[in-house]
Order: sequence, then C-alpha cells, then structure tokens
Amino acid sequence: QVQLVESGGGLVQAGGSLRLSCAASGRTFSTYAMGWFRQAPGKERQFVAAISRSGSSTRYAEFVKGRFAISRDNAKNTVYLQMNSLKPEDTAVYYCAAAASWMATMAQYHSWGQGTQVTVSS
Repeated sequence: QVQLVESGGGLVQAGGSLRLSCAASGRTFSTYAMGWFRQAPGKERQFVAAISRSGSSTRYAEFVKGRFAISRDNAKNTVYLQMNSLKPEDTAVYYCAAAASWMATMAQYHSWGQGTQVTVSS
C-alpha cells in the first residue's frame, strides 16, 4: 500500500479558490488510481473526484462539476484537487485515497490520508 499526506486546506471566502495536494510515498504511485473525498461535520463521507493511473480519465461528483479539477503528477507522486468558485457547503475535511481503478466504489479505496480541513466562509 501507499502512504498519503494531504495539504493545502484552509479558510477561504465564498467564490475563492484552493488547491489541495496529496503526496504519496513509495515507488508505486503510478500504479494506483486516486480519489478525493470529503466529510462535513455530522455527515457521511462522500466522493468528490477520481483520476486514472495515467491521468487520462477523470470523473466528478455532480455537485463539483465545472468547479473542481483533479490532476496528478506521477513524477512527483502527487495528486491535486483544484477547487474554484467555492461555496460554504464545500466546507469539510478532504481526504485522498488510492484504488485499483478510477471507477472504484468508495469501499474499494484504501490507504486513506489524514485529511485536510477546508472552510469556506459566506
């Protein structure tokens, strides 16, 4: 498995932007599809975005389409989540995780990071 560390969270005003990073340890990063998830207080964790091993395929939750973009740099063992036009309802802890496929269900993801807090003020 791979070890993941998220960063880049913070406090931002509504309409602002943040870029999250997820750094992976080990030499096998490019063999994993990667996903971003989020969990707001009192709510279940939900899928945000996923990217294939090569980065050629991506998919998004409906509520972030057109606002968020997932990307990866396999040379840097890092996956990113560019978040634009942020809304207060985007406030949550954001997690990255690895999977065998970019079409994996949440239950199929593993090696979860510790999360990074994103707070969007109105």
